[in-house]
Amino acid sequence: MKKIIIAAPLIFLALLISQAVFIVDETKQVILLQFGAYVRTVKEPGLNWMIPFVQAVTEYEKRLLRYDAAPAEFLTRDKKALVVDSYARYRISNPRKFFETVRDLPRANARIDAIIASVLRETVASHDQSDIITEKREPIMEEVGQEVRKKSREFGVEVIDVRIKRTDFPREIAESIHARMRAERNRISKRFRSEGAEEELKIKGETDKQRAIIIAEAKKQSEILRGEGDAVAIRIFADALRQDPEFYAFLRSLQTYRESMDENTSVILTTDSPLFRYLEGPGRPKR
Repeated sequence: MKKIIIAAPLIFLALLISQAVFIVDETKQVILLQFGAYVRTVKEPGLNWMIPFVQAVTEYEKRLLRYDAAPAEFLTRDKKALVVDSYARYRISNPRKFFETVRDLPRANARIDAIIASVLRETVASHDQSDIITEKREPIMEEVGQEVRKKSREFGVEVIDVRIKRTDFPREIAESIHARMRAERNRISKRFRSEGAEEELKIKGETDKQRAIIIAEAKKQSEILRGEGDAVAIRIFADALRQDPEFYAFLRSLQTYRESMDENTSVILTTDSPLFRYLEGPGRPKR
């Protein structure tokens, strides 16, 4: 019985201490509430004390948070529809104001979404479509970020930046644009094919021309060389004939025999035939 009496206060004391102590993680920040009313903010990590059963703690993230806004359609200054997919990075800079205005992240994201949509609508409406989808987008988004940052301070949030992930055309417009792009690409490809075919004909024509010129030049050169060769041969024959007409006649007769006779050839000649002259024997025939 004495042990129970001694243990009861110890258990109560342990319970009291567990309810009086809270630990702040280094990635968190805490606000202390007493009966639902704000008491103080604790941002430093470590062990802290509170009044048990009277006070309570609410944790908020200290790190950067990201919110991806749903794609929304906006109208540009030149009256063209544009679907913008954006996101924002932010942190809870004032936990007390955050608690008193939005209390939790879902409500904070809803407020940020509304602010971003409003600022984007106003900004996009003051610029042409080409400005939003080209390199001019960077300064435009800086302008959007400054405006969103100023409005989000009202509920204890510091928006670091707002960025556009993707810009696109509405579905019905995108389909017609894609159809025009395909038609334009087909037109360009046909023009390239036509130009290629024309260039092919030019190259073939020039090649055939060069081929005909080369062949004609080669034939001309061969005829010249053949003529020169024939002239040299005739000159050699003429020189040989002048030097020894009898020997030349003998060679010509042998050539005739070789070209016109073989071992199966039978020849009937008269005794005064020129072909019979050297078949009888060497020397001139007697008259």
